[in-house]
Amino acid sequence: MNISKLLIIAGIVLIILGLIWRFIGRLPGDIQFKTGNVTVYFPIVTSILISIILTLIFYVIGKFR
Repeated sequence: MNISKLLIIAGIVLIILGLIWRFIGRLPGDIQFKTGNVTVYFPIVTSILISIILTLIFYVIGKFR
């Protein structure tokens, strides 16, 4: 594969991931604690959703190999 095509595809993938992250960044079920100047955020539901999506993607890719 040509390096220019690879860079274009990588850029498109990063743009798509950025748009998706903007919409699913703070789902209900994600835990957030705020005390004074400290904020701790645990994206539990977001992590589970990303894991399911990646599992499905890799499963489909594996079927075509």
